[in-house]
Parts: sequence; C-alpha cells; structure tokens
Amino acid sequence: MTERMIFDEIKEELFLQQDTVYRDFQAKLIPTIDKETVIGVRTPALRKMAKQLAKREDIGAFLEAFPHTYFEENQLHAFIIAERKDFAQCMEELCAFLPYVDNWATCDQMSPKVFKKYRRELLPHIREWLVSDQTYTVRFGVGMLMAHFLDEDFDMAYPEMVSKIRSEEYYVNMMIAWYFATALAKQYEAVLPYIEEKRLETWTHNKAIQKAVESYRITPEQKGYLRGLKKR
Repeated sequence: MTERMIFDEIKEELFLQQDTVYRDFQAKLIPTIDKETVIGVRTPALRKMAKQLAKREDIGAFLEAFPHTYFEENQLHAFIIAERKDFAQCMEELCAFLPYVDNWATCDQMSPKVFKKYRRELLPHIREWLVSDQTYTVRFGVGMLMAHFLDEDFDMAYPEMVSKIRSEEYYVNMMIAWYFATALAKQYEAVLPYIEEKRLETWTHNKAIQKAVESYRITPEQKGYLRGLKKR
C-alpha cells in the first residue's frame, strides 16, 4: 500500500507542475526519448522536489522501480542520488540506475556532490564505466573525469583513457569531444599532443577543436593554432 502511495504521490505532483509549452520545447532537445513520456516540469522544481523526497524513509521503493515511465521520474531519481551524502549508498544507487539512463539530460545533470570528497574511491568506478557497452554509462564516466579530474587531481592517465574509447554513438563521441575541449582549456600543454597527433577519430577530433575554439578560456593564439589542426 505504501509503495503504491509514493508512486501515485510523485506522479500526481509532477502533473500538477506540468507546463505543456515547456514540455514541447524540452522534448525536441531530447530526441532519444518518446515525447509522450515527457510531462514538462522545469528543472528547479524537480531539484526542489528531489531534496524533499531524498529525506523520506519510503523513497527506496521508488528508487528500486525500474524502468520509470516518465522522463521526469528519471530526473527525480538522478537528483535524489545526487543528494546522497554517504558515498557507499550513493554509489550503490547510482550503479543500479545507470543502465536505465536513456538520455543525455538525465546523464549530464546527475552529479553527486559527495564525489568531491571521495575522488580516489570514485576512480575505479570510472574505469569500469568507460568500458561499458551502455551509451550513457560511458558518457557518465567521461563526464565524471571531466568534472573531477581536470584540475588539481589531473593525471595524464585520464585523457589517455578517454582517447582510447571507440564508439559509434553520437552521445558518447560528443562527450569525448567536450572532455578534450575542456581539457584544452584547463591543461592545454599536457593535452595538446592528443590533438596534434590526431589520436581521436575524425568527427570527435574536429568537434573537440570546434568546442575549444568557442571557449573564452582558450587564447586567440591557441584558437588559431587549433583551427590549423582540423582533419580534412
């Protein structure tokens, strides 16, 4: 009875906050999911709702129910996981959820705060995610390397891992490009050889340069040099 109540309660609250104009706009941005599964609830409202739900003792029933019907249910799930303060609990819930992530938005907006304190413990999981056969698990792994290991914890082993990923998936290759563009902005001299030696696949290589050139953190001189490295 309690389990059904929390599902019904969540669904009812989501539809109460529905914005059909926003739904139509958002559905166009996420072509990998069925428009009928998008309710149309704005992200700030979902984050606020997730913070409240994360404190509930009966939320486990919702977190163990796969797959969810609606995009916003996946968003809530991701935001609840991101609120977890215990690393082990967060990782357990995250690893259970990752195979069911089916779009770039849920993948990219799921950024657990606790990872900042447990970077060393996070790394073995990232290594596993990068070799997954699941599109959004790989994308998430690259995203976590980009978020947590391009500053003081940077190591040349990390761009090496990303450069070796080979995929036919647009959403994987776009994240690889995004990673290298961000890496050029933060670790230019260290990462530049990957571009100079053309170690990425052609589309990803050129997209990384495009995104780097669009960055305000790349100098005009660097941008000019990078443009000359595009694959023809």
